[in-house]
Amino acid sequence: MKTPPPDDRIDRAIEGLLSPTELDQFKADVIRDADLRAAYVDGMWLHSTLRAERETLLEVLQDAPGPEKIVRRWPMAVWAAAAAAGITLAASAWTFGKGTIYHRPVATLVQADNCKWAGSELPTALNSKLGTGTLSLVEGIATLKFKSGALVTIEAPTKLLIRDAMHCRLIEGTVTAEVPEPAHGFTIDTADLKVVDLGTRFGVTAGAMGNSQVRVFQGEVTVGGMPGGQVQHLTEGKGMHFSSAKGAGNTAAGQEPIHGQQVQEADGWTSIPTSFGRGKDGYARRGDNGAPLGRQSLIIVKHTDIEAGRKNERRAVVTFDVSQIPAARVGDAQIVLDPVPSGFGFSALVPDSHFAVYGITDESLDDWNEKEMRWASLPGSTDDGPNPNQTQRLADFWIPRGGTGGAITVRGDALAEFIRHDTNGLVSFLIVRETGESDSNGLAHGFASKEHPTARPPTLRIKLSQP
Repeated sequence: MKTPPPDDRIDRAIEGLLSPTELDQFKADVIRDADLRAAYVDGMWLHSTLRAERETLLEVLQDAPGPEKIVRRWPMAVWAAAAAAGITLAASAWTFGKGTIYHRPVATLVQADNCKWAGSELPTALNSKLGTGTLSLVEGIATLKFKSGALVTIEAPTKLLIRDAMHCRLIEGTVTAEVPEPAHGFTIDTADLKVVDLGTRFGVTAGAMGNSQVRVFQGEVTVGGMPGGQVQHLTEGKGMHFSSAKGAGNTAAGQEPIHGQQVQEADGWTSIPTSFGRGKDGYARRGDNGAPLGRQSLIIVKHTDIEAGRKNERRAVVTFDVSQIPAARVGDAQIVLDPVPSGFGFSALVPDSHFAVYGITDESLDDWNEKEMRWASLPGSTDDGPNPNQTQRLADFWIPRGGTGGAITVRGDALAEFIRHDTNGLVSFLIVRETGESDSNGLAHGFASKEHPTARPPTLRIKLSQP
């Protein structure tokens, strides 16, 4: 028997007109097909709304102005069917959602770029209507339009709880919000803070264990929810950071490096992390004369052409100990980087980003010191970019707006050739971002360093050619 079109099956399922066999097949298809699932949820909402608004609809029809108004009384049988359908829908929503009760929509998913979702309670198909519940974005960037008019952009990895048309809770991750005048008072809260819009564009980040930041791009917000009932007023260009975490987050600066090992893999590759031997990693920030950034849990990279943001330019350097590798026999090479949210800036303000990896050809610069390196002493770098007399461009890579999809693997023949010319057992690489940003609050991209407590440090993978 020919399967009815999906829309026809949705209506028939809601009205209880599917045979047991057809209903079983429909349930299986709803679970499997995200688009069908979103359409089914929309259908449930329409039918349940008609049921819930029954009295209001009748009053509107009966009170219509003008002598030629037509009072149309729906047969009680129709309302009874709608009520029965509503009960059936509630039961179906419980079954298909595995315990999730469907609520009236307060927002719509209006944009999704390179998105992957996992563990969301709400539908994730484009143009889905969203009620109360959580969205969990693991890759990409997505925009929600609330019925109040507020636009909220989610940057992976983020978990967001939608409460109503004027309120959501950022459980973990990063969001930016653009709030028109009718939605003034729109609120985003975290474990640490409660941010109330006063007519603005702003961004909020939140760590899983309490570590929140707010940045105002335009307009103003009030920030509350802090101990003692303190409320702070932030205007354009201002921001604040608040952390209630104890013993959480990144490894403290100055912590001794993790002692990694050189690993011989089954497929003939040898993995050398920056935590092995004399390896090291770090980054520097333009104009930063404070503590060196060579022993942080992240290495951070950022580029901007905006004058107001130039002080936030960041470049990274990684050095690998290859003293136990016969350099002349290197046949293939890769550098593997694990992206980690930096907590600095917003992905919505940066397009797909292009990065370049430069080999540092001046071997005297391999002796840089993590405890002392600053912007002025960053190996192979000048204020304007990589030093052409001390570096060689070897490879590049891209990170899409809003995510990466996992580890970054940098490869190329030039990388292996560079290592083959090593003479001192150390190879160093300068990592820069070449893509700018639309706002000085754009994202600073982070990668795990050897001090990171859980993620893999920068790793050089080498495969030797036959002797």
